[in-house]
Amino acid sequence: MAITVLDPKTALVVIDLQQGIVSLPVAHPANEVVKQAAALAVAFRGQGRPVVLVCVAGGAPGRTEQGRRLGDLPAGWADLVPELNQQPDDHTVVKRTWGAFTNTGLEAYLSKLGVTQVVLAGIATSIGVESTARQAHELGFNVTLAVDAMTDMNLEAHVNSITRIFPRLGETGTAREIIGLLGAGGVR
Repeated sequence: MAITVLDPKTALVVIDLQQGIVSLPVAHPANEVVKQAAALAVAFRGQGRPVVLVCVAGGAPGRTEQGRRLGDLPAGWADLVPELNQQPDDHTVVKRTWGAFTNTGLEAYLSKLGVTQVVLAGIATSIGVESTARQAHELGFNVTLAVDAMTDMNLEAHVNSITRIFPRLGETGTAREIIGLLGAGGVR
């Protein structure tokens, strides 16, 4: 469903735009994803709305068939990209699972602020962003996904999330459309 409106209490949640993740090969240029996410952060801050910056600093303990796991990470790997211009009022979440709500206190933080909707951006579309979107939806938040402010390591996975999964979880739109709703009073 295309984006229609933002709730008065909407927060931006930016997933895993950190040094180690943006340096990985992705389907769409990471610098463009970061640029769109940074524009969203500026707009949300300008409206006095919460900005949540999420980074992953480990992995869940369960076994998988894929040998690639987050173990000992190099220095700076989990550092947020400077383009996000992290501010003192931004809320930072460090996660060790795909979704930003698992064992992080994010739900309690958003609930304390009265947030009813989240706008999601980040990398990887089919992993961190989709997991967080699913969790947000299940927790009762309205979900909006900034589709030009995200990408994936796999183009097919990115397209699948955007075309098949996200319309079932919420509304989708571009960063510009979302910023337009913030600035034009497109809030219900």
